[in-house]
Amino acid sequence: MAKRTLVTSALPYANGPIHLGHLAGAYLPADLYVRYKRLLNEDIVFICGSDEHGVPITIAAEQQGVKPQDIVDKFHTMNKDVFEKFGISFDYYGRTSSAVHHQVSSDIFAELNQKGVFRKKTESQLFDPEAGKFLADRYVKGVCPKCGYEDAYGDQCEKCGTSLSPAELIEPRSMLTGAKPILKETEHWYLPLGDLQPEIEAWLDTREGWKSNVMGQCKSWLKSGLTDRAVTRDLSWGVPVPVDGAEGKVLYVWFDAPIGYISATKEWGIQKGDHELWKRYWMDEQTDLIHFIGKDNIVFHCIMFPATLMKHGGFVLPRNVPANEFLNLEGQKLSTSRGWAVWLHEYLEDFDADTLRYALGTTLPETKDSDFSWKDFQTRNNSELADILGNFIFRTLSFTERFFDGVVPELTGPSETDLHMLRQIEQQRDKIGQCYEEFQLREAISQTMTLARAGNKYLTETEPWKTRKTDMAACSNTMHVCIQVCAALSVLFSPVLPSKMQVLRSYLDFRSVSWNEVKQHMLPAGHRVKAGDILFHKIEDDAIDTQITKLRKNTEPPAATSFEPVEDEIEFEDFLKVDLRAARIIAAEPMPKSKKLLKLQLDLGFEKRQVLSGIAGYFSASDVVGKTVTIVANLKPRKMMGELSQGMILMASNADGSLKFIETDGEPGSKIS
Repeated sequence: MAKRTLVTSALPYANGPIHLGHLAGAYLPADLYVRYKRLLNEDIVFICGSDEHGVPITIAAEQQGVKPQDIVDKFHTMNKDVFEKFGISFDYYGRTSSAVHHQVSSDIFAELNQKGVFRKKTESQLFDPEAGKFLADRYVKGVCPKCGYEDAYGDQCEKCGTSLSPAELIEPRSMLTGAKPILKETEHWYLPLGDLQPEIEAWLDTREGWKSNVMGQCKSWLKSGLTDRAVTRDLSWGVPVPVDGAEGKVLYVWFDAPIGYISATKEWGIQKGDHELWKRYWMDEQTDLIHFIGKDNIVFHCIMFPATLMKHGGFVLPRNVPANEFLNLEGQKLSTSRGWAVWLHEYLEDFDADTLRYALGTTLPETKDSDFSWKDFQTRNNSELADILGNFIFRTLSFTERFFDGVVPELTGPSETDLHMLRQIEQQRDKIGQCYEEFQLREAISQTMTLARAGNKYLTETEPWKTRKTDMAACSNTMHVCIQVCAALSVLFSPVLPSKMQVLRSYLDFRSVSWNEVKQHMLPAGHRVKAGDILFHKIEDDAIDTQITKLRKNTEPPAATSFEPVEDEIEFEDFLKVDLRAARIIAAEPMPKSKKLLKLQLDLGFEKRQVLSGIAGYFSASDVVGKTVTIVANLKPRKMMGELSQGMILMASNADGSLKFIETDGEPGSKIS
């Protein structure tokens, strides 16, 4: 057995909030395992943090007219806070925009580069001639060659799901300016995975106890043959490539994000006052490194990141990568773009964390996709947490308080039924522990509830409310045994229900003990307990119906509203006074200190103009560049917030309140009549 364990959860992308799919994939499973290991008093550290680089963040920043740092600051804080409220017990939650991370990533790249590991290649990539920038795949849109969808991204068509490359798009266009991209040569560094494949295969052959779905995906990649993988990109946001002549290039996010585990561990050590502490967990073979991830990250954590660490040398490699499959929601695939998701911060406004920890834990997609439904959530709470666990605890403690003055009674002359129930405590402890060790977390939770179910059945069948009148010794034995089961459950269920089990231990006046101290006799006769409040309350149908309605409303288009009535009639001569022209938007930016205005630069063919338009609530600056629109060209210029506006863009206001440009195929400057 290793001296210590380092557990990581996949770094969540800091461009949006956490939803149930994230929790089921990488965070709740890791927390269950870590909390169990801590109860064994093992040396275990739990590391995570925000993944704060990459194209989606720069796109979000441009759409909102803010800096990438503003985006990641917002969601780093939000997600860190919601993880804490949900009980995810990270030892440290870092971020890849930190100075320490930039330094660690640069050092690892530089070491590999110095060793000659990388392959440097020149290739042609799409380039926006108007913006003067190379275009990452998500910065290119075009017609999908598979289904004809007109707004397919350069990496995937969101309509048919086909994986694409920017070069495959028909009529590609830049999301920055709307311009047609050209091919231009650029130079990048590549990790030669094909050359490293024999070494990777040999290492994977030494891994034991890996899930079949994880190893199966690895073997599939290897069977297809690994190829060179770029580790740099032409972007301005990220870790700068630490090589002379690499200006305007950053480390590819797949390369720098997993290094975030190392940099966050380093920051954790610094926080604890030991700058060298991180090495004990990353550079000592007595450490077990375990990555908890979703299946979409398997190739990065089982092939690419290990290959990086192998060629660097000195780092431990993962002992296991217990990746989960995907969680569906109400029978459908989770989709944040469609609003088909349950966000954790919204869930916590209506229900407590432990209930979701239990319900989600019982449906983890460990070897195949699973489904979360609100009705199942209600059933798990009502039928299991309330009717079995909560009912057993409340009946035991309230009966003891009422008829034994809140004191644990003696066990005298126990029957075989009593002894059988006591033996189940240690038997279930061992079964549950084995499940945790083998990453069978759903089964661990099921086996824990089995002990509560057995206790509930034992209490019902021994009928202490009857033996209290006919056989007080038997009644005392029943309550003594039930209190021991409650004490055991307060420890065995604490990885799943940390908050509720802490409350239970306060009722039992019982400090937390280690896993192996869970035994048949935990609270001695004479120990005082109290009934306390009911731990789990039933969830009513209307509360669940509200959640289902809320979910379905997220995917429905807004209800149409009536159009505004037609304005008063005007004379034809009045209309002729309005000079409408075609104009192309060539640049756009948000107006400082204004939530409504965009500052637009227009090309009218015969001249350039500036127009301030109150459309910032409907369009981002990057959305409008390249559009040929209709403007009132002879409107008297006026100043707005210190800037001159020389005209007005015509917009159509839909019934739902959204705005659309009055676009034209006419060349800039052409008169519209």
